[in-house]
Amino acid sequence: MSNLLQVQNGTKNMGPKLLFEEVTFAINSGEHVGVIGPNGAGKTTLFKILTQSENLDKGRLVLANGLRMGYLAQHDEWDSSLTLEQYLEQGCLIPLWELKKWAYGLGLTDEHFHMPIVSMSGGYRMRCKLLHLLGEDPDILLLDEPTNYLDLESVLVLEHFLQDFKGAFLLISHDREFLRRTTDHILEVEDGNIVKFNGGLDDYFEQKQMLQEQLQAKAMNLAEKRKQILDFVNRFGAKATKAKQAQSRLKSLKKMETIEIKSLPTTAKIKIPPPTRTGKKILTVEEVDLGYDSNVVLKDVKMEVWRGDHIGVVGVNGAGKSTLLKALAGRLQPIKGQIEHGMNVEIGFYAQHVTEALDPQDTVIEALKRKAHVDILPENVLNIAGSLLFQGEDIHKKIKVLSGGEKSRVALGQILLQKAPCLILDEPTNHLDFQTVEALTMALNDYEGTVIIVSHDRSFVQRVSKKIIKIEDGSAELFPGDYNEYVWSLQKGMLASYDNKKSKEKNTHEVRVLKGGNNKPKNFKDLKKEIKELEKEQKQIERVIAELDQKTLDLNQKLTQQSDSHEEVTIELSQLQNQKDECENKWLEIVELVESKREQL
Repeated sequence: MSNLLQVQNGTKNMGPKLLFEEVTFAINSGEHVGVIGPNGAGKTTLFKILTQSENLDKGRLVLANGLRMGYLAQHDEWDSSLTLEQYLEQGCLIPLWELKKWAYGLGLTDEHFHMPIVSMSGGYRMRCKLLHLLGEDPDILLLDEPTNYLDLESVLVLEHFLQDFKGAFLLISHDREFLRRTTDHILEVEDGNIVKFNGGLDDYFEQKQMLQEQLQAKAMNLAEKRKQILDFVNRFGAKATKAKQAQSRLKSLKKMETIEIKSLPTTAKIKIPPPTRTGKKILTVEEVDLGYDSNVVLKDVKMEVWRGDHIGVVGVNGAGKSTLLKALAGRLQPIKGQIEHGMNVEIGFYAQHVTEALDPQDTVIEALKRKAHVDILPENVLNIAGSLLFQGEDIHKKIKVLSGGEKSRVALGQILLQKAPCLILDEPTNHLDFQTVEALTMALNDYEGTVIIVSHDRSFVQRVSKKIIKIEDGSAELFPGDYNEYVWSLQKGMLASYDNKKSKEKNTHEVRVLKGGNNKPKNFKDLKKEIKELEKEQKQIERVIAELDQKTLDLNQKLTQQSDSHEEVTIELSQLQNQKDECENKWLEIVELVESKREQL
């Protein structure tokens, strides 16, 4: 395994702030590295150093000869007046026809190839940049928050691509599930240091905890030794016979190692004030058409939302998720039909551009107090500020000097202080750092009120939502399953053609090699690795089948115990059987593929 790049004793300051000091690490060929750390720790600056658009203050950056590096920045300048086809013809090494299979997976159609990129939404512009990056055929990718603005289907395809990518990549992301599925190393940028950990995200958390415990044990041991020396000196220092020994031990005390135990990253711990009391029914939507002027986005929407519901709204970009949330929050009037709020129901609405409504002249504490419920005490406001990492003098900072992530935390705090019994949150995790997203997830899980969310962060949606509303083809309907089942259905649907295409290419290659008389198209190590991956997928499918069997058993028992709702249960049983049939077919395909590969060993 060869080094692609190395940072040797690197130091970087940003104005008066030290980002990192005397750091050394290397990235090797084929490594898939997740880059994590709090906002402002220096992750994006590190990428700029690696691409040589910024320099280290001290130390050295060493790049492999002829290294091709592809960089997807959060914000960069580019000519968006070009059509996608014209854009891809500039600097791409991979031919256009080959790039199109990735384009389709990212939700780009033939029509997009002839459209000016400037006419596309922010999400589609991001996909165009990503496609161009892939066309550069890089040895190493640097991806700074690539999943921002991508809908779930596109994220799944990007995830698929990164899992199969033979080169190396560095990936900055706050999406825990995305990191977990795509990376095999973690690079931690935190508290003036950069440390590389072997293993994925779960291994990283485990190693961090172990290192913390080891340092604490070592520090306690040293503290005990210091205490023994000082006790000896205090007891015998004045005695002539022991004075020499006491002085000797004091000298050894000065030479003893000092252990600095850095606390684990400061994390927000958010406690949402309890909501005001309401009736059982929160929202009623009856045969509603939603849209703008005469343009209907969602038609004939019908749903009921109950107290305590935690709902995730899913669908592709542009399907109407934000439109639905605006209407439920009372910010968009229906074209037809009516949306009724239940007794005493107030809505706390967090929109994607909510930070723009903040008064730049307010301080953090003034902005929070401005939106707080009348029952909220000043100490409650301070608690929320502290839980969102505004402590000490930070609460007196003006909004105009805050970073994007800090403004998002202020806006979020305003919503949480309203004691609203129904929180409607449109992309609340955008621009929040890893730790704050985790704290918000836990707080919403414990929240007694109703929560309706839209987010590109899969882990966030999966852990917060108990119900799923799927928006597709102009309709909004309750999905018959949880979020994991929704993701699984997408993988079986949208990615099926992608997988089939790859499978056909692989099979064609194997047939071509075998016809040439070579019975071992790949080396022994590669085949063993492929078999191991297939067997891992086989076990995952077996677990899904077992879960489906248990759900079927539970529903059958429900069917015998209840006198009503037979029709709904029967429909759900049929859907479960269809899912099980698909799983079993996939399982058989994998078994056959494993057997064919074993024959080549």
